[in-house]
Amino acid sequence: MDEPSCAGCRALLKRIAELDVRIRDLEARLGQNASNSSIPPSANPPQAPPPVRKKPTGRKPGGQPGHTAHLRERLPPERLTETPIHYVPDICQVCQDDLPCAPGPDDPAPRWHQVVELPEIPVQVTEYQAHGRTCPNCGHVTWAKIPQEIRDHVCGPRLTATLSFLSGVLHASKRGIEEFVATVFGAPIALGTVSNLEQEMSAALADAHAEAQQAVQAAAAKNVDETGWKKAGAKRWLWGAATALVACFVIAPTRGALGLAALLGDQITGIISSDRWSVYAQLKLGLRQVCWAHLKRDFQKLVDRNSDGKDIGEMGLGAVEVIFELWHTFRGGGLSRGQLQRQIAPVRQTLREWLELGCACQDRKAAAFCANVLAVEPALWTFVRKEGVEPTNNHIERLLRPGVLWRKNAFGCHSEAGCRFVERILTVVQTLRLQKRPVLEFLYQSLLAHRQAQKAPQLLAGA
Repeated sequence: MDEPSCAGCRALLKRIAELDVRIRDLEARLGQNASNSSIPPSANPPQAPPPVRKKPTGRKPGGQPGHTAHLRERLPPERLTETPIHYVPDICQVCQDDLPCAPGPDDPAPRWHQVVELPEIPVQVTEYQAHGRTCPNCGHVTWAKIPQEIRDHVCGPRLTATLSFLSGVLHASKRGIEEFVATVFGAPIALGTVSNLEQEMSAALADAHAEAQQAVQAAAAKNVDETGWKKAGAKRWLWGAATALVACFVIAPTRGALGLAALLGDQITGIISSDRWSVYAQLKLGLRQVCWAHLKRDFQKLVDRNSDGKDIGEMGLGAVEVIFELWHTFRGGGLSRGQLQRQIAPVRQTLREWLELGCACQDRKAAAFCANVLAVEPALWTFVRKEGVEPTNNHIERLLRPGVLWRKNAFGCHSEAGCRFVERILTVVQTLRLQKRPVLEFLYQSLLAHRQAQKAPQLLAGA
């Protein structure tokens, strides 16, 4: 009786241990939030810890004494649609003497105040009429023809560029744009016209998109990331790559190697900054930079699991704090690259030793995490030795954010043509923003060149 009883006890203990691990995993899933996973703060569960808030400084809100003023820009004289209205003083405030009307050599420049207003009819409408004439000899009616290049369009290039701006920059829906044009511009257009104009703008931006894609593919370093998308309800992925001055986006059917190749080509060159998603494992470790912001969340997750891997998580969070402090000091000019390398070296050694210990951790998920990080350990420190590489992937994540909001607002696209418009308009808009260039003017010039069969303006001119 003793032997079967011992065997039964061992089976029960094994089952209890399995259930204990399962409960811990389920509790960890319930405890996921923005601080320990990729969940956005807007999707935090009710039990999530409150966001980190800065301590009140006691100062009043708004601009503080000595800050750089952000004043309203004065439009130049050529932008004025009305002759300036002049107010001239006629009596001196001190001696009450009469003042001359004309300005003197010692008079200061006038103060100014500009008022901006929409005209009552904010769009121009041109009607082209083709007349018919009856022949007095045979009675046949002959009609004139409106030129085909005029009949090809119902909206001029500037209005079309504006509608594309509303769609591609402000992410307004097609029905919203239709209502806006009818209400604000007083010029009703068909819903199908909005779609047609998007496709025309998409064709006009094809060269600019290709230009940006070639630039990021050839760049010595770039940030890469991907997020979900939809095409007629089917799963797609919006891929993005960016340098300091260029961004490129591509919508691909997969999140795997084919999706990465659609963005960066079959032969990927340069250093890639990214998270630890498996598709990036095809890249050489010496040409990767793993995002420390993602690692920070992973270390926090170990702490929140409150298991045998908690010490690893706490040590990792401490390393992250030191690394970010050193990086910000270096970027601010307080450290040379050589000093950064020397001060990072002991942090790297200590972290590696802790990760090696963590591989033998009783918590299998913590052990697997440590092993996975060790497998890419050289890629954690590329930013220390390579110019132009940062320790996080925040740059491309910020640039992808408008695409995420667009997806949530419009639920993706209905066609391949719609996907091409999204990737091209996002590429152009985000690149122009990085270069601090006007978006609407570029859209207008691109569409004008497309309609006139001329060479498209360069997206990277002077970049």
